[in-house]
Amino acid sequence: MKAKFKRVIHLFLISILMISAITACSGGGSGKDEPEGNEEAVSTEKKNEVEFTDISASIRGNTAPTQEQIDEVNNTLNDTYLGDVYDEVIPSDYSAYPFKEEVVLDVWMPANSNIPDMNNHAVQKQIEKLTGIKVNFITPPVGQEADAFTLMISSGELPDIIIEPGRYPGGLEAGVNDGAYIDLTDLMEKHAPNYTAWRNSHEMRRKTTVTDDGRLLGFYGIAPYSEWTWFGMLIKQEALDKTGMEVPNTIDEWYAFLKKCQEVGYKTPLNYGSSYGQIFTGIINGAYGVWDWTFQDENGKVQWGPAQPKAKEYLATMQKWNKEGLLNRDWATADFNQRMASAISDDTAVIMDSPDTMWSYWKEQNDIDFVGALNPILNEGDKSATTYKNFMRTGTEAAITTQADNVEAAMAWLDFNYSKKGWELINFGEYGTVHLVDDKGMPYFPENSYIYNDPDGQPVATTLWKYRMHSWPNIRDEHHANPLIVAKGSYSGDIRKYWTENMDTSMAMPPITFTKEEASREAELGNQLSTLRGEYFAKIIMGELPVNAYDQFLKEAQSMGLDEFLSLHQAALDRYNQR
Repeated sequence: MKAKFKRVIHLFLISILMISAITACSGGGSGKDEPEGNEEAVSTEKKNEVEFTDISASIRGNTAPTQEQIDEVNNTLNDTYLGDVYDEVIPSDYSAYPFKEEVVLDVWMPANSNIPDMNNHAVQKQIEKLTGIKVNFITPPVGQEADAFTLMISSGELPDIIIEPGRYPGGLEAGVNDGAYIDLTDLMEKHAPNYTAWRNSHEMRRKTTVTDDGRLLGFYGIAPYSEWTWFGMLIKQEALDKTGMEVPNTIDEWYAFLKKCQEVGYKTPLNYGSSYGQIFTGIINGAYGVWDWTFQDENGKVQWGPAQPKAKEYLATMQKWNKEGLLNRDWATADFNQRMASAISDDTAVIMDSPDTMWSYWKEQNDIDFVGALNPILNEGDKSATTYKNFMRTGTEAAITTQADNVEAAMAWLDFNYSKKGWELINFGEYGTVHLVDDKGMPYFPENSYIYNDPDGQPVATTLWKYRMHSWPNIRDEHHANPLIVAKGSYSGDIRKYWTENMDTSMAMPPITFTKEEASREAELGNQLSTLRGEYFAKIIMGELPVNAYDQFLKEAQSMGLDEFLSLHQAALDRYNQR
């Protein structure tokens, strides 16, 4: 398999030029080759049987644990104090630990500016102690992840595990078919019992973690539920108070509200740009059915949002709003820090962002209260909608490479993340200083947690990474373990829940995959269409092109191969529905 992979490196160097940042789903082929050369990693030895004394009486509800109790929780695999808090029970198979051999796994992962050194991360050091598996994290400098990944793949020298393996041209499945990653289908049940049990405990988790042809290629972040919508319209409470107006619903109501905001002193009331998609956030444009990218129509057919009938009406509206100064002038170029500086200024009344983020920047740091508004609708009586739906796939994923020296150890290390102990540790961090456990067996962050009272004085936006893992291949419990949601007095979770329960998501596309042949073509077409859309829509909104220029945009999109692009997505969706 290693030789096979090295033979396709030159193909990678060609295909990397065709990769689109907008490709939403990992692609791959339907090759049936079994991984070679891994037999030595498959153990036939009987695993350890692990039994624990029940310590729930001394840990649950304990707000002042002794050092001995803290050590019992942190230094052993005993999880008897944790409750069964979901409809499906989190697995507790620890028979692989401590691992029977001394091993050091090399793990490549993108850098995170909030984690200076992954090799000294508190959670990962604790996992190493509990599993007996040592890990050497390889992280490129922040901002150089894409180039570092390309160089790593092209060199032919791979680590044991790659976090975010979908960076491979064509995605995770293409990486398996090309011989970079191992097909884990025949190994999962034996060497990843926790992951296997958890993904099979709900049909949606099963369906979103298997390929169209039934293969298991990696470890996905999978949640106990579909996470709440995380991005939308947020309004400063003071803007509602100053204008004396209610939270707007229709586009006309939004226009009237923003104009009134200008009158009372908000110079550019709507912070419109976003690093999550600039003008294509599916919030305002969604009112016109002009979704950002692909979506399902009422017949289950894949459509492309920018090509929908009311696109010119949407563009005309935004051109007018921009001309009248309702949008921040740097909406097309502002980075995150610029957006946050604008958001806390007296010029901004409304922002499109995450309520978790704005709880930190608006409420915690600047004492600015805010409310969440549903995505705008075009006409009274319409249903607010969004194309965001979690599908229980969350966090990130991991793949084991064909150059892994000990596949069984790599699988055991990843599988720990899907055990009850792994769920607690990765989501909630260390017991005692970071979290405690309530009387029902649910971990929580007390007010004096390091999350909220960092000894180094760092904000929660940093400590949520410093003392726990916010996005990882694990059972991610966002609703209970995101410290910005569960902070005392926080209402960001209430906003996200309100959005989720009151917006239609029937048009959302599930995590489809493409065959090897489809993937490169889909990436090529998607990249061209994304560039075309960005240029035309931005220039029309800025007034550099007339609204009628949209007609030329649509002609060019069709000549580029829009119909072919949609047919690729339709075929992938049809296969997904048959899984």
